[in-house]
Amino acid sequence: MMIKKSPWITIFNSGGCKGCGLECIMLASPKYDIERFGCLLKASPRHADILLVTGVATRQARDRLKRIYSQMAPNKKVLAIGACAISGGIFRNAYNSSKGINTVIEVDYYVPGCPPKPEAIIYVLLKTLRDLNGRKKN
Repeated sequence: MMIKKSPWITIFNSGGCKGCGLECIMLASPKYDIERFGCLLKASPRHADILLVTGVATRQARDRLKRIYSQMAPNKKVLAIGACAISGGIFRNAYNSSKGINTVIEVDYYVPGCPPKPEAIIYVLLKTLRDLNGRKKN
């Protein structure tokens, strides 16, 4: 796969057990090394092309998530990582949580699991890179 763009990635944990957040951080470790695909983890959403969202969208985190989403570049992609981000997970019926982050912001790709393995995140990340480089989704 030829990469035309080196996307920067930011991670937002909106609540939950933080298991998915740890798996996302593992992507930068020497074992998984997402830098080989041109990806770089950045703390600032203003410079990021891809947003990895983990955890359930709590009432407290919704406004921050919307603000981070609006600060990103126009051609942004959002990945919902884990069961909590996709559907609310075990927190689905809690008083302060929503049923997935797609009720708060637009989501492009979903990575199921509790927590998903880093290999699964990399697989979806490569699909996202193809999409950013102008190829069709499969």
